[in-house]
Amino acid sequence: MNRLLLALVVILSGVGVAVSAVADEGMWTFDGFPSARVKAAYGVNIDRRWLDRVQAATVRIPGCSASVVSKDGLILTNNHCVTGCLVALSDSAADRLKDGFLTDARTEERTCPGMFAEILVSVTDVTAKINAATIGKTGNDFVQARDAASLAAEAEVCKTVAAGRCQTINLYRGGKFAVYRYRRFTDVRMVFAPEFAAAFFGGDPDNFNFPRFNLDASFLRLYDNGKPVKTPDYLVWNANAPKAGDVTFVPGSPGSTERLLTMSQLETARDLGVPSSLLQRSELRGRLIEFGRRSPAAQRIVADAIFGTENSFKVAYGRQLALNDAGFMAARRKAETELRARVAADPALVARVGNPWADLEAVQPAYFRAYQPYRQLEADAGRSSRLFDWARLLVRAAEERPKPSADRLPEFADARLAAAQRRLTVAAKVEPDLEQLYLEFWLLKAREYLGTDTATLTVLLGSENPQGLAARLVTTTRLGDPEVRKALWDGGAEAIKASDDPLIKYVMKIDAAARAARKVWESEVTAPTDQAAERVAQARFAVYGDSVYPDATSSLRLSYGKVAGWTWRGAETGPYTTFAGLFARATGAEPYALAPRWSAAKDRLSPETVFNYVTTNDIIGGNSGSAVVNARGEVIGAAFDGNIHSIAGAYGYDETINRTVVVSTAAITEALAKVYGRDALVKELTGR
Repeated sequence: MNRLLLALVVILSGVGVAVSAVADEGMWTFDGFPSARVKAAYGVNIDRRWLDRVQAATVRIPGCSASVVSKDGLILTNNHCVTGCLVALSDSAADRLKDGFLTDARTEERTCPGMFAEILVSVTDVTAKINAATIGKTGNDFVQARDAASLAAEAEVCKTVAAGRCQTINLYRGGKFAVYRYRRFTDVRMVFAPEFAAAFFGGDPDNFNFPRFNLDASFLRLYDNGKPVKTPDYLVWNANAPKAGDVTFVPGSPGSTERLLTMSQLETARDLGVPSSLLQRSELRGRLIEFGRRSPAAQRIVADAIFGTENSFKVAYGRQLALNDAGFMAARRKAETELRARVAADPALVARVGNPWADLEAVQPAYFRAYQPYRQLEADAGRSSRLFDWARLLVRAAEERPKPSADRLPEFADARLAAAQRRLTVAAKVEPDLEQLYLEFWLLKAREYLGTDTATLTVLLGSENPQGLAARLVTTTRLGDPEVRKALWDGGAEAIKASDDPLIKYVMKIDAAARAARKVWESEVTAPTDQAAERVAQARFAVYGDSVYPDATSSLRLSYGKVAGWTWRGAETGPYTTFAGLFARATGAEPYALAPRWSAAKDRLSPETVFNYVTTNDIIGGNSGSAVVNARGEVIGAAFDGNIHSIAGAYGYDETINRTVVVSTAAITEALAKVYGRDALVKELTGR
C-alpha cells in the first residue's frame, strides 16, 4: 500500500509530476487520450485513425465491455459477463452455465433475453447548456433543472437517429458534460461459452488473484432484422501471445472510480457507505449459498447471483481496507491541503469558486441522516427482484407519463420511455424462490436499518412479517407474464388503479414514502454535493489544467500499459501462466476440478501456450470483457479481472503493483480448436 500512497500524493498534487511518476495511469477519454505521452514512453504512434477504428469496434453491454472481432457482428467478452444469458437459456434438460454453449451453425445462435449492446458514435460537449440551466438554482430545483437540460440535450443530439441512444455523461464530477450517442443493438445472440469450470477455474479463492488459469471468454453476435450485423470496423484477431514489456491498450467502459472525492466524502464512504455494503453483501452471500444447496436446479438458478455477490463483496472489502489505512488517508489529506492552499492564494479564483470543500463537509451530516431511508426505500428497494422492479416501473410510469416530459422523473422522460418499455416487456425468466429470497432479505434489512417502530416500517410491512409478506407477493403476483405487464403498460394509469395484482397494489402503497426519501436525498445531498463538486472541478482545472483524466463513469475509456509481472513483499509474480500450469494446479476437487472436455484434450494441447497474463493497464469494474489490444490495433486478449492490489484502484493507481488479468487470444484460439472443435468459429476469427 505504501507505493499506492505515494502515487496518490503525486496524482492529486499536480499534473506535471503525475505525468512523469505514474506512467501507465489513467482511464482516458478517446478525445483526450495522451498520445504524446504514450509515444514518449513506448515509441508507438497512436493517431486519430487508430483511435477511431478501435472506438468503432468497442462495445458496451450491461455491466461489462466487449469488442467486435469479425465483419459479421461477432463480439468477444467474458464468460462471467454472459452468465445471466446462459442461465436464461438453460432448463432442466440443459444447464448452459455448467456445461457451456456450443453452436455449429448460425441458426443455432440463441437470443439473450434483455441483452443489448452499444457502440459509441459521437460525443457532443453540452457543458455550457447545462451550466446555464442551473445558474442560481439550489436543492430540488437544481436537480430538476440539470436533469431537464440533460434530457433536452440528449433529445437534440438523437432527434434524427432512429436506432440510437443518447446519454449525458458527467465528467470531472460536474466539470464537464457531454452527450454520448450510441448505436444500440437489442438482438444479441449467444454463440459460444465454455463450461463454468473452465471459465471460473479456481472459483472465489482465485478471484482478484494471480496466477490464474481461466478461459473467461465468450462470444456473442449482433443481429438486426433477423440477420447478423455487418461490421467492417472490427479488431483483427491475433492468436499470438504478447511478450513481456509489449505495450497494451484496453478500450472499454470502466464503471466507477472515486479518485476525485474530497476527504469529507472519503470519510463518509469509510464510515457509512462501504461498511453498509459489506454487511449486507456478506449476509446475502450466505443466504444465496444456502439456497444453492437445496438441489442441482437451485445451484444453477443461483450461480450467477453468487458470483456477482462474491465479486462485489471482495471489491467492497478491498475498498474498506484502503479507506482504513492511515497512510492512505494521510496522503489524500496532504494532497487536498496543497490544492486548497493554491486556491486560497488566488483571490480571483476564491471569488469564483468559494470554498467547496467546506460546503461538502457541511453536506455530510445530511448524508448520514438520509442514507439508509434512501437506500432501503429507493436506491436498493426490492434488492434484485425482477418482479418488484417491473411493478415499480409500471406504477411510476402510470403516474409520470401523463405529465409534460420535463416534469417527469428523468427515467420516464420521452427520450427514455422506449428503454423503460423494453426493460418491462423482455421475456426474462422469473425464478419464484429466488425472487422470494431477494424480497425477504430487502424487507428484513429495511426493518433492521429503519427501525421496527417507525411509521415507514408500518407502511412497508403493515401487520405482516418480511418472510410472510415476501412469500405472499411472489406467489400471488401475475407480473411474471410479459403479456400481463404489457397490458398494464398500455392501459396506463387507469389499468394500474384498477389492477388487483398484489405486487402492484403493494408498490402503490409504499411509493409515496419512497418518493419522499428520494426527494430528501436529491435536495439535501445530491444537489449541494454536485454543486460543490463542480466548483472543486473548476478549481482543479484552474490550478492543474484539463490534461488529466476524469473519474470512470461507465463511459468509453482507453488505458495503456505493458505486459509485466510485479513484486510484493519480496515475492515476484511473473506475467504469464500456461496450459501446463493449469493441469499442474488441477486437484480434481472444486474449485480446482477440470471440466471433462479439458481432461480429455490434455494431450492435444501445447503445454507452453500462454493461458493468462497480466498488464499494467489501469482498469476497474465494468472493464470486464474489454479487448486487450496491441500497438497495431489487433486484439490479443480479453481483460477479465484485476489482482488484489487493483481493488484500491477505486481511489488511486500504482503501476508497480496494480495489474489487469487477461485471457490470451492464443489460449482462446487453441481451446476453440482442440478442446471444443469449433472450427467454423476459429476460421471466422483468424480468416483461415
